[in-house]
Amino acid sequence: MGIVVQKFGGTSLADTDKIKNVAKAVIKEKNNGNDVVVIVSAMGHTTDYLVKLSSEISKNPNKREMDMLLSTGEQVSIALLTMAIQEEGYEAISLNASQVGIITEKVHSTARIIDIKTDKLNKILNEGKIIVVAGFQGVTEDGEITTLGRGGSDTSAVAIAASLKAQRCDIYTDVEGVYTTDPRIVPNASRLEIVSYEEMLELARTGANVLHPRAVETAKVYNVPLRVRSTFKLENLGTYIIGVNEMEISKNVTGVAADTTQVRIVICDVPDQPGNAGKVFEKLAQSNISVDMIIQSYARHNLNTNDIAFTVDENDLKNTLEILENVKKELNASNIFVDDDIAKVSIVGAGMIDRPGIASSMFNALAKANINIKMISTSEIKISCLVNKNDAKKAIQVLHSTFELGSDEIAEVKGDLPNFV
Repeated sequence: MGIVVQKFGGTSLADTDKIKNVAKAVIKEKNNGNDVVVIVSAMGHTTDYLVKLSSEISKNPNKREMDMLLSTGEQVSIALLTMAIQEEGYEAISLNASQVGIITEKVHSTARIIDIKTDKLNKILNEGKIIVVAGFQGVTEDGEITTLGRGGSDTSAVAIAASLKAQRCDIYTDVEGVYTTDPRIVPNASRLEIVSYEEMLELARTGANVLHPRAVETAKVYNVPLRVRSTFKLENLGTYIIGVNEMEISKNVTGVAADTTQVRIVICDVPDQPGNAGKVFEKLAQSNISVDMIIQSYARHNLNTNDIAFTVDENDLKNTLEILENVKKELNASNIFVDDDIAKVSIVGAGMIDRPGIASSMFNALAKANINIKMISTSEIKISCLVNKNDAKKAIQVLHSTFELGSDEIAEVKGDLPNFV
């Protein structure tokens, strides 16, 4: 057979009974004849609890010490899961990032993986043992512990799968796969049997938090087949995520998602001169602030100025405004406006390529529902609109119906669903 990488999130490991259930899922894969490497997150809400503890000590805790603190959560999980597998009579060993050799850049809290040493992993697999690895964490070349930030365990799993040339990477959650949208908002949302890396990447970026964009991007680059499936319904094969060239596309639109965690910022009356937009976004990039939608208005001929509007994550708002105040003075711009009453609603589908009329159908559907559009951005397989935050759910329902994404069945809602809104 081959190597299968399994990743289990915190809700799948919330207590010892669930850990025992995960052990059975791991053993089932081992009994299928595969070598198994398991990547785990911290148990339940452990990370939130550790963050709360740190906030009781310091309002602005040192990032290095936060990595030291948060990395302990995964080490609890790997030890307990390994014990549970051993209790079932199977050989298993737990390893943290340092023991594996998951090498990252020298950045705390949002480090990126630059190398994974596979010699030790392959040696242990050749001995017939199951390996349980701590996700979310890494180590620098000089031995400093780092963490990978949001979605870090997903990224750990895909990166290890790529390094080991695994036949696939299974991401286990509380849900049965990837849906066309959130079943809590649209009860007849369909579970997708197959979706492309490109579509999943856009869905992840636009609000569907079932997988982190970094993990999907890594899978795409290294052509790692992914599968999203339920920890508690192992008979369900979930959703496969593969290359778009391997798919037969039957629908223009695959899914609808909304992101309510962004804010829109407008810097007004920027002099219409070459390089000024570059100065704005260069300063933000230097502070590791990611910008999403961007619109620059036509120059006002009487004033020879532009307005530049863009969106950032709400968690970056404070730092963004501090940077822009200095940029405003440097560029002699007039004002900065913030609009936090927004949601980014997106339709995604590989079938949109070279298919005219998709955008007009989206815009007309929103107009008929009396939903105003504030900004628009597009790619080959995505169209996103900013709308008022309280219109987000209605927009999802309208667009899901417009593009006929519903199933005849009512989706069973259990556990932590992908956070589309």
